[in-house]
Amino acid sequence: MTDLTYAIGDIHGCADALDRLLALIDHHSAGRPRSLVFLGDYIDRGPDSDAVIARLRALEGCEPGCVTCLMGNHEALLIDAYRTGLGATAWLENGGNATLTSFGIDDPEDMPHELLTWVSGLPTVHADAQRYYVHAGFRPGQSGIDPNTRSRLWIREPFLRADFDFGKHVVHGHTPQMSGRPELRRYRTNLDTACVFGRRLTAGVFTGERPEPTDFLQVARDG
Repeated sequence: MTDLTYAIGDIHGCADALDRLLALIDHHSAGRPRSLVFLGDYIDRGPDSDAVIARLRALEGCEPGCVTCLMGNHEALLIDAYRTGLGATAWLENGGNATLTSFGIDDPEDMPHELLTWVSGLPTVHADAQRYYVHAGFRPGQSGIDPNTRSRLWIREPFLRADFDFGKHVVHGHTPQMSGRPELRRYRTNLDTACVFGRRLTAGVFTGERPEPTDFLQVARDG
């Protein structure tokens, strides 16, 4: 683990904001070793899901071992729509149409197979010495990583109100903060600051000094 980690909240097809946030991270890290953890929901709703995925995969190639991309519930919806067809309506109604448009296609079954393979292989949780990183959260009541994958991707309550100590600080997204500000609680930090709804895209800055973020970097969707 490097001593400097940036965790990035829900992007939802906002490639321009992602590019500007990555530039801000480069400036902030100033050449120091760093890790990047993306908390999921790269696609849907915003205009440039294809470009977002391309940026993330390029980062993985340029910084091997230093970039972790987690699966979000929107990536899970895409996989369900492709594999079974039964979830296609749910995905399309939750922003999937914007993703299809960005790829220039009309049917989930026409999504590039290489992309689907990449999405299918995304992990649903990541950990370092002081933190758990997950898209949505864990079920309170037991310390450690929740073994239930659906909870990691989808949970809101009772996770959000529980104020429960999971043994490490939980860094997550999934629940948009319409204020545009990250939510910092005693045992968790929510970095979904509603970029696709016109607010901000946020990176939490973490070091080995303490479990909680030492700083936040933000860009507005429209500059």
